Amino acid sequence: MTGGQMAPTTIIGQISSTTPGGRNEDRDGVPIDLSEMLAIAKGSVYIERTAVDSPKNIVRTKKAITKAFKAQMAGLGFSLVEVLSPCPTNLKMTPVQASEWIGSTMTTYFPLKVIKDTAGKL
Repeated sequence: MTGGQMAPTTIIGQISSTTPGGRNEDRDGVPIDLSEMLAIAKGSVYIERTAVDSPKNIVRTKKAITKAFKAQMAGLGFSLVEVLSPCPTNLKMTPVQASEWIGSTMTTYFPLKVIKDTAGKL
């Protein structure tokens, strides 16, 4: 998505170019937790949600992506790393504010966690 339009993960009340009054649950539906949906799919072995809002979370994201690639290359099954990333331009915030918003608001709807890991140690 590049135009700031509403996405499946746009949270209730969040303003976008296609929801200038904010996402409305009755009109627009609820955000979709794609990672949780895919975790129950047959063949998924590793699903994790991370963020790039802080140095600590950037390191965690790098480790998650590495594990996902290793699981995929080992032929274990489907892997996904969902990365919550700030978009200062479309959020109309400074980069620092956008990163803080990810940590304080976005993660309340989409908590950072390993959702599924049957890949074991790789």
